[in-house]
Amino acid sequence: MLGQRRLIPSTSMLMAFEASARNGSFTGAAQELSLTQGAISRQVSALEEQLGVKLFERVKKSIKLTEVGETYADEIAVALRTIRNASLNAVSDTQGQTLNLAILPTFGMRWLMPRFPDFIEKNPQITVNFTSKLSPFDFSNENLHSAIHFGHPDWPNTDGTFLMNEEAVPVAAPSLIGDHMIKDATEIARMPLLHLETRPNAWADWFKQNDITPPANRGMVLEQFSMVTQAAVAGLGVALLPHFLINTELERGELEILLETPLKNSAGYYLITPKTHTSYAPVNALRDWLLEQTRDKETTE
Repeated sequence: MLGQRRLIPSTSMLMAFEASARNGSFTGAAQELSLTQGAISRQVSALEEQLGVKLFERVKKSIKLTEVGETYADEIAVALRTIRNASLNAVSDTQGQTLNLAILPTFGMRWLMPRFPDFIEKNPQITVNFTSKLSPFDFSNENLHSAIHFGHPDWPNTDGTFLMNEEAVPVAAPSLIGDHMIKDATEIARMPLLHLETRPNAWADWFKQNDITPPANRGMVLEQFSMVTQAAVAGLGVALLPHFLINTELERGELEILLETPLKNSAGYYLITPKTHTSYAPVNALRDWLLEQTRDKETTE
C-alpha cells in the first residue's frame, strides 16, 4: 500500500512541477499558480523526495529538467490535461450532453453552419463546442469527442464514418476569362493557377487525369479554401474548388465553372471518433444527423 501511495503524488505537487517545467523557472510557475516561489520550490522538492528521483538540475537561480524530468513532464502534462477536461465536462454538464467537435474552417462555415440550426432544434439537450483546425486533430491531447476530417479513415484507435466525396472543378472570375470560352484543359494550363496548401497535388492530379503534363509554374499558394475562393473572385487565377463550397459565388456570378470535369479523389469527408467515444450519445446523435444531411446526392455536388 505504501508503494502505491508513493507513486501517486498530490495534484499540488504535480501542478507545481508541470508549471515549473513548462515555464522553465519556479518564478514563472509561482506567477501562473498564484503562489510564492518558495512554495513552488518546496512542492517540487517534496515530489522529488517522494519519487526518489531528481527532476531538475539547479544551477544558481536557474533550473533545467533532467532526462528523467523531461519524460515525466510530458506524461504529467497529458495526465493533468485529462483530469482538467474531465472536471470541466462534469462541471459544465452533469448529464453528459456536451459535444466537443473539431471542424475544418471553410467546411464548417460554408456547409455545416448553415445546416446546424436543424441539429440544435432536434437535439436541444446537447451543447456543442466547436474548434476549427487545419492541422491534424490530436485526440490524445485535446478534449475532443469527434472531428470532421478530410482524407481517409486511417487514424489509429478511431472509427470513421464516411460523409461525402469532394469533387472539385476549375473555376474563375468572369473578369479573368472575359468572353473567352474555355474548350479544354490545355487552355487552363496556360492560365495563372491558385493552389490550396492542404491539397498540394490537386492541380497536378487534375491535369494528369486530363492527360496533360502539369505546368512547371506552380503559381500562388494559399492556406484556406476561403482565401483561394476570394483570390479567384478577385481575378487572381483559376481555382480548383468543390461545388458545395462555392454555391454562393456561382449563384452571384462571381465565379464561373470553366470545365465540368471534376477532380476524382479517393479521399473524402469523414466523422472521426475515438473508440472511447463511439457509444457517447451526443456523438451518435451527430453521426445520425450528418448521415441524414449527406444522404441526398445533391449535397455532394
